[in-house]
Amino acid sequence: MATGWTDRGRRIADLARMRVAYPAAALEEADLAGTWYDQLAGWLGDALAAGLPEPNAMVLATVDGSGLPSSRTVLAKGLDSRGVVFYTNLTSAKMRDLAVTAFAAATFPWIALHRQVHLRGPIEVITSEESAAYWTTRPRGAQLGAWASAQSALVPDRRALDVALEQTTMRFADVEQVPLPPHWGGVRINPISVEFWQGRPDRMHDRLRYRLAEDGDWAVQRLAP
Repeated sequence: MATGWTDRGRRIADLARMRVAYPAAALEEADLAGTWYDQLAGWLGDALAAGLPEPNAMVLATVDGSGLPSSRTVLAKGLDSRGVVFYTNLTSAKMRDLAVTAFAAATFPWIALHRQVHLRGPIEVITSEESAAYWTTRPRGAQLGAWASAQSALVPDRRALDVALEQTTMRFADVEQVPLPPHWGGVRINPISVEFWQGRPDRMHDRLRYRLAEDGDWAVQRLAP
């Protein structure tokens, strides 16, 4: 029987032979909506209709003050002409990065549809009123978790997290509506670039990008795959 090391080596070697043939779907300039956010809303709707899990999941990338990048998956919870909104602990590692650089990038990876959307731009913390409106839609358990977890902080073990949640649950046991934590809120990425990527045969993919110009107008550009 092959050893574990050999098995791992074989699996790694198989990566080089992994291929997915993309269908002949196309993305032409004439197919695009008039605005990037209408186009993104349309593709989000397609992902939802296709039954993809977590269609609003996006990979958020940030950079710290030394230039070290980090990425993690978050859920987009707002979309309009201003940008895309996600919610988080405002003392987390991602927010420490954003406090220094004030720029972020995000990718919606709809792999089953052979599509991706990449956006980047400056960020802003949304108002407490906007955050509070969304907060009331969250399940109580998620609200308690936001109070219990000092996101990105070191913890000694899993038990410490369980105890923190137990204590938080007891703290708000007699409270009908868990209040919005002062350390929690929404962040909006105000994109200056939004690229729509459609897989094509032979790796000759379609890449169409809305790009914000200095005069405030948006231009559509085609990129080589």
